[in-house]
Amino acid sequence: MYKVKHNADAFVSKYKVRLVAKGYAQTYSIDYEETYSPVAKMTTVRAIIAMTTIKGWSLHQMDVNNVFFHKDSQEEVYMEQPPGYVDQTHPNLVCRLKKALYGLKQAPRAWSDKISQYFVTSGFQTSVVDFSLYVKKTDYGIIVIVIYVDDLIITGDNDADIFDLKKLLKQKFEMKDSRKLRYFLGIEVIQSLKGIWLLQR
Repeated sequence: MYKVKHNADAFVSKYKVRLVAKGYAQTYSIDYEETYSPVAKMTTVRAIIAMTTIKGWSLHQMDVNNVFFHKDSQEEVYMEQPPGYVDQTHPNLVCRLKKALYGLKQAPRAWSDKISQYFVTSGFQTSVVDFSLYVKKTDYGIIVIVIYVDDLIITGDNDADIFDLKKLLKQKFEMKDSRKLRYFLGIEVIQSLKGIWLLQR
């Protein structure tokens, strides 16, 4: 799958190519069981942004690289050799997936379970209103995280705690630190001393 990603100003930020499994060919109870994966509600995202504006907190963003590769595949899944990478000596052999892959019906749930387990064991509590919202009270304040698949919004009242958390996340998972939240789910976020603007130009 090929995709052109744009910045908020409509300029091309990068060209992406991704190997995607044919999930539509999977059969329930044979190839997968559970598929449900919680993602942050837009209401939660707006509420967190509003809260940070009122409290004067900073908004940070992190992006997980190759998100589904972080979780080992629980099921035994096979796929044809990818186009352009077919072994000419054994063209009829198939690949057994060790990691979850984009396109697999169970991949989002596998990642969600892994990141959720990591946060809970790190002292975060899951919100009862939105399972993609995590809160942790530290010795110096509070940290709030909102997750939408591979995008994380991080905020809190202590920048040192946030810096330490981001450092740990980069060590545990392959993540890109975008620093300030600028673009999230098609919404441009402009932070200034006067407040926060959300734009969909």
